[in-house]
Amino acid sequence: MSEEHSSGGDSGTPGTEARAATGEDLPPAGVDERIELRDGLGELDPAAWDALTGGREPFLRHAFLEGLERHECLGRAYGWFPQHVLIFHDDALVAAAPAYAKTNNYGEFVFDFAWEGAWQRQGLQYYPKLVVAVPYTPATGPRLLVHPEAPDPDRLRRQLLRALVSRGRELEASGVHVLFPESADREALAPLGLPERMGCQYHWTNAADGGYADFEAFLAALSSKKRKNIKRERRRVAEAGITFRTLTGATGSPEDWARFHRFYVDTFEKHMGIPTLTEAFFVETAAALGDQVVLFEARRPENGDGEDGDGETIAAALCYRSHDTLYGRFWGATEELDALHFETCYYQGIEFCIREGLTHFEPGAQGEHKIPRGFLPTPTWSVHAILTPGFDGPVRDFCEREADLMRSHCERLHEHSPYRQGESGHAPD
Repeated sequence: MSEEHSSGGDSGTPGTEARAATGEDLPPAGVDERIELRDGLGELDPAAWDALTGGREPFLRHAFLEGLERHECLGRAYGWFPQHVLIFHDDALVAAAPAYAKTNNYGEFVFDFAWEGAWQRQGLQYYPKLVVAVPYTPATGPRLLVHPEAPDPDRLRRQLLRALVSRGRELEASGVHVLFPESADREALAPLGLPERMGCQYHWTNAADGGYADFEAFLAALSSKKRKNIKRERRRVAEAGITFRTLTGATGSPEDWARFHRFYVDTFEKHMGIPTLTEAFFVETAAALGDQVVLFEARRPENGDGEDGDGETIAAALCYRSHDTLYGRFWGATEELDALHFETCYYQGIEFCIREGLTHFEPGAQGEHKIPRGFLPTPTWSVHAILTPGFDGPVRDFCEREADLMRSHCERLHEHSPYRQGESGHAPD
């Protein structure tokens, strides 16, 4: 189902400051451009969507995003309502934004409880809001997608935002929020002067001189104390008789992905979370994404060495990979063994990155315990177009003050870097 909107639509008459902030002063779309709003990706050509990123970004693949829709991982039960914006030149898709109207803040990983409270204290509704994001996925990447051969990509990115703002006003949304955008998106939106919010995750970066030769080379870059601790943790897992195997979407079976789904649900239920992803989603997206889906299984052998299906899987970590980055997403275990989580979720991933020549490993949100294991504080960002009159200034002030505190916090955390003097770990500034 699709609905066409003219690029010049506006349901309000904002003041000069708001017009500048939200891009209302941008020129209208070109005469050959058509902007569409769609409440799902099911009728869109998957190849046309994937061409916007070259298929390199697993979370932005049509199979992943449309799979969330088709397998009932979104919708009223979870507060995610697709509102995708597409720009066509003639009949060719040249730009798009995966966007969702939200009725809560679950699954975003940019926590805005304080903002919601400010709206409520003024007797106003904070929801709905419009987010440009990958549901349940705190991974930095493209958000305002532009075909690599399209001319003037920054203009198209700003046109996408303009259309999102127009749709936000139609929905009476409190704002439009671009979550975990890559630098190209931020740079394109910078002239609009929108508030940016800084966050912090913990990322591993491969050696700058072509990559670590092996895991031992990575360990050699660490201080003696941290190196010994990691070796001790890995030894404890090995001494418990645990072996590992790595599966991908191309090598795993439907039974493997169904088994992981049980791990996933169990983890969420143990921590009183909401398991939104279905077994069918895991099975079908693994098959569709192939080698971009990576599963590390910890196995307790029953007979032999535990390879080739011989043994019981007691823990597993699900990751996704792009052309240069491994993303850790979910994990689960049926047994609690010392250091099993660190081995399954971190050390197996680091070894995989070194073996595959990947330059970055993002193991997920939060977790200062990752620092001594080689993951350094790394800034993340979100960009916000506030549509409620009178709130742009307070939100901007909040973001600036929070960023000052966050920078100081990251600097203090860097003092605990596990890397030897002269070895930075190569985390970005």
